[in-house]
Amino acid sequence: MSVELSIVVPIYDEQESVPELYRRLSEMLAKTVASYEIVMVDDGSHDRTWELIRGLAARDARVKGLSFSRNFGHQMAFTAGLDHVDGDAVVIMDADLQDPPELIPELVARWREGYDVVYAVRAKRHGETAFKLLTAAAFYRTLRAITNVDIPIDTGDFRLMSRQAVAAFRRFSEHHRFTRGMVSWLGFRQIGVPYVRAARHAGETKYPLKKMLRLASDGITSFSYLPLQLASWVGLAVAGLAGLALVGTVAAKVAGSGLPWMWVAIAGLGVLGGAQLIALGLLGEYVGRVFDDVRGRPLYLVQETVGFGPERRSASGVTV
Repeated sequence: MSVELSIVVPIYDEQESVPELYRRLSEMLAKTVASYEIVMVDDGSHDRTWELIRGLAARDARVKGLSFSRNFGHQMAFTAGLDHVDGDAVVIMDADLQDPPELIPELVARWREGYDVVYAVRAKRHGETAFKLLTAAAFYRTLRAITNVDIPIDTGDFRLMSRQAVAAFRRFSEHHRFTRGMVSWLGFRQIGVPYVRAARHAGETKYPLKKMLRLASDGITSFSYLPLQLASWVGLAVAGLAGLALVGTVAAKVAGSGLPWMWVAIAGLGVLGGAQLIALGLLGEYVGRVFDDVRGRPLYLVQETVGFGPERRSASGVTV
């Protein structure tokens, strides 16, 4: 059954935030739209997150839940939620309340004006380290510079999508996902809304440095071939320098003073070998992503649902 607005929330070990998230969402949505649903996707939590979701669904028919068989990742949780919504428009947001539910009325207002995608732009970010702020700013600006897709800077996954945009998004099949870039690639009418990103409501970040680097790698390799092109140019330049060093070594040997030039040649060959390994590593990143896609495995596995009808089927995953 269609509803006016769906909310998709990936959740991983957020038992402290779930009750407050539900309270604030319910209060805001009741004043904003005629009908709504809240789809919470438990991404393999180890705490009481799924128990809380089941409890909310038992008390409120507008709450629906998906529980993954294991942790498939933040981006796959967004994908699963989008596969299962029925709204005329859909808001995707995080569960830690850094994405404020109070911004949803403004997102909805822009949608009612005719926009298919309304993304939230982080004008200010509270509760984050200087390192996180600096690296995030550098990443978004670098990504924008090296891709031919207009990916807005300082913008995360918090956004509203129309039914048409969601239907188009469901056609993506790749395993290594960078949702904010994929939605930008869709096109349609898009507009940004600035907001102040709050600190986490409770708990610790679920995006440590390792996951941040993985997401950044997925974003770059999904939307740019520049790393491969740079590797080719660097390899060519280093090969030229190594060649000059070898010529210099031969010339110096003929002149009877070859020792310094010999060390230059050895160093040049070492740099050339290093450049080749870097190029192979970059190539491996792209080939590995192709391999993951051609194996044809489902994007995620759902082991339990609450609030959905028995006939419900997802577009990209499997219910086991």
